Amino acid sequence: MPTIKIYSTKLCPFCYAAKSLLTKKGAAYEEIDVTFDPSTRAKMSELAGGRTSVPQIWIGERHVGGFDDLNALEAAGELDPLLA
Repeated sequence: MPTIKIYSTKLCPFCYAAKSLLTKKGAAYEEIDVTFDPSTRAKMSELAGGRTSVPQIWIGERHVGGFDDLNALEAAGELDPLLA
């Protein structure tokens, strides 16, 4: 399984939904909390092509995007191959 990174905040319902979906899939992930860390959030935004919302999710080297993007991959049947 590839390395999964999720940049999140403590009060973000979409972050919880993304983590829940990945957990349901049996995927381990590294969570990077940017709640009170503006420098790490700025780094996240830079890596995400300017996106500032959370979550921002990477599967391996691929930037998936946010929860809506992750959920769209799941709905299209494309998430499981990425996680394999």
